[in-house]
Amino acid sequence: MSGFAQLAAHGFDRAGVEPGASVLVACSGGPDSTALALACAELARDGRLGAVALGHIDHQLRDGSAADGDRVAALGAALDLPVHRAAVVVDRSRASLEDAARDARYAALDAMAGAIGADYIATGHTASDQAETVLMRVVRGTGVTGLAGIPRRRDRYVRPLLDLPRAAIEDELARRGVEAAGDPMNDDDALTRNRVRRVWLPALRRENPAVDDALLRLARSAAEQREVLEWAVDRVDLTAEAIASAPAAVAKAALGRAAVAAGAGPLSAAHLEDLLGLMVRDESGTVDLSLPGAIARREYGRLRFVTPAQDGAIPTASVEVDGEDGPYRVRCWQRGDRMRPARLRGRSRKLSDLFTDAKIPRSQRDRAVVVERERDGAIVWAEHIGPAHASSVTVSLTRKVPVATNKE
Repeated sequence: MSGFAQLAAHGFDRAGVEPGASVLVACSGGPDSTALALACAELARDGRLGAVALGHIDHQLRDGSAADGDRVAALGAALDLPVHRAAVVVDRSRASLEDAARDARYAALDAMAGAIGADYIATGHTASDQAETVLMRVVRGTGVTGLAGIPRRRDRYVRPLLDLPRAAIEDELARRGVEAAGDPMNDDDALTRNRVRRVWLPALRRENPAVDDALLRLARSAAEQREVLEWAVDRVDLTAEAIASAPAAVAKAALGRAAVAAGAGPLSAAHLEDLLGLMVRDESGTVDLSLPGAIARREYGRLRFVTPAQDGAIPTASVEVDGEDGPYRVRCWQRGDRMRPARLRGRSRKLSDLFTDAKIPRSQRDRAVVVERERDGAIVWAEHIGPAHASSVTVSLTRKVPVATNKE
């Protein structure tokens, strides 16, 4: 096995890829992914990897881009590896063309890996990419977790070359006499990463020739801090009391993880500050905070997240009413409704105030049903509150289908 393949094998080991695993190599035809393809083909022959295939995604962002796929197909034929190709449509209306292209590419790779049954998707990210990513995030104002840069592994995506600088890739290709494709878009300084590579880093190297290593050390340190945060976050409950007693970094990490898991995002540092403020403020009842993709709702000291689709949903119910003072009508409660609950012995109060006193979360009170007498409209029973004063009505409620019946 060549020295370069051994380094790639070490990268797979560090990413937790088990021996014999099948891998789809994301291959653009550029130097990094070409070197990765060469290494993976060698590792497959050596038995370290199982089946290896090349996956090429054509973003269709420039004329002649299909020729890159042809080059990857030729590489696959030379290495006796199957090649899978897909073309995607990139949303050019998004603020970042790079982000839009990456999202489209990853979606296509996920579908491709699923279709061929690959265990992992390997990308050709290098230590040079890592340094560029960290610098970009510093300039954009990221937090500690963002400084960790590109993860060695995320789900089934692995980066076995992440410890190798781009120069090592170039040396390996030169040793093998392989000429990889160049991407004309790499010369376009309208793209942020190109400016980082061609302008920012060269300027910083004049100040500190070892700035690349410094950025990589920063990424490793941030990754270690992220592990500490994740360990602590696993031990934090999403209650106002727990959040207020946790260190701010742990509290914000816990809130951010819960928000993303619920479908919110992407969240900025300002969003996390707002979430923390929502939980530590001295306020009772229900308070909402709008986030990208979701609403954070604090209900009597506990936090939950509601997506727009969930927030408007009113589950249906089957209600059976039994009493001697009917007929009855079943409906959803409305603002301004009043009733005389049994515990107040005939004194009338707004139903909204009764819900607040009982600490009923808004998500439940908004969908509450009431039973009223048809002859005078008096509310004789309310969900979460119970029967009215002097009422003998009994109610059975099951949230299944939208039907209300009166027992004979």
